[in-house]
Amino acid sequence: MKKLSWLNKFVYFLNILFAILTFAAYLLPFLAPRMFPILAVLTLGLPFLLLLNVLFFFYWMLQVKKQLLLSALVLLIGFGFVSKWYKFSSENLPESDEDFILMSYNVRLFNKYKWLDNDSVLSQTKKFIEDENPDILCIQEFSDLGENQFDYKYKTIYYVNKAATFGHAIFSKFPIIDQGIIEFENSNNNVIFADIVKEKDTFRVYSMHLQSIQITKDIAQIESELNQEKSEVIIKKIAKAFAEQQQQAAILKEHKNQCKYPVIICGDLNNSAFSYVYRSVKGNLNDAFEQAGKGFGKSYHFKYYPARIDYIFYDKSLQVKEFKTFNTIELSDHYPIKARLVINK
Repeated sequence: MKKLSWLNKFVYFLNILFAILTFAAYLLPFLAPRMFPILAVLTLGLPFLLLLNVLFFFYWMLQVKKQLLLSALVLLIGFGFVSKWYKFSSENLPESDEDFILMSYNVRLFNKYKWLDNDSVLSQTKKFIEDENPDILCIQEFSDLGENQFDYKYKTIYYVNKAATFGHAIFSKFPIIDQGIIEFENSNNNVIFADIVKEKDTFRVYSMHLQSIQITKDIAQIESELNQEKSEVIIKKIAKAFAEQQQQAAILKEHKNQCKYPVIICGDLNNSAFSYVYRSVKGNLNDAFEQAGKGFGKSYHFKYYPARIDYIFYDKSLQVKEFKTFNTIELSDHYPIKARLVINK
């Protein structure tokens, strides 16, 4: 430190500070949000912390300074987190007749309340799904389609309200032999499931929609004016939602553990892949994006951050051959995701 200039001493101080914050973010997926609700929000910033450490590393490397070892250590320890945020390449496996395609899509009620300036969202969504033709379709924030029903022989639909304006649905080309719902107390969010038979194999598909954060309007207000008080409100909202998600994830995990079939869990987690909630729901399942995805896997339309909050987790008795995020389809605040899967024989 004595040989460093005053500028480099200041930069190294910042380097140490952000290294500590990064190490803290590494630990948070193992700490329940209810224990440290405000601190849990730090997981959302982990990609930025990793990027800062990359910049610090190159800053010291260009000066041939040993201080680069600090960021090198931080990045080495956190290497496993990088693949959850960005995949540099993917290799799709050859298709076969035994494959099936599962798609998950939060459709935001097909724009029922005109969030988007587009009167043909429903018809465009229907055409997109028909063109992609998934074998199993899981929809979150579903709304009654009237006569515009999807052409699937088997389905399970659950509505939160009697007016059939808000619900969730699973459509399948394969027979559904059982179905159900996991309800969460004092919440419109829930999980539905269907036991599906493909030829001689039976597996369960969970379509989840965990606690929403609901901060879009608050962020829009901060865009237009510097508002520290509003920023604090947002952080508290996120912390509260994460704590509720923890409880919901525990209920889903317990339900999954009692299932006698291989399991696929998909849908809207409303949290990042660096969170305790992600780790709890994923458990010993594989993340289809990590195995076969490419790029950021952005599944939510958020202006400042390539947010991946929609997932497809699958049992180790299955194999993923392809994963895709359709982040050019702007018919909802979410983007559809799909995986080509096969049951290992």
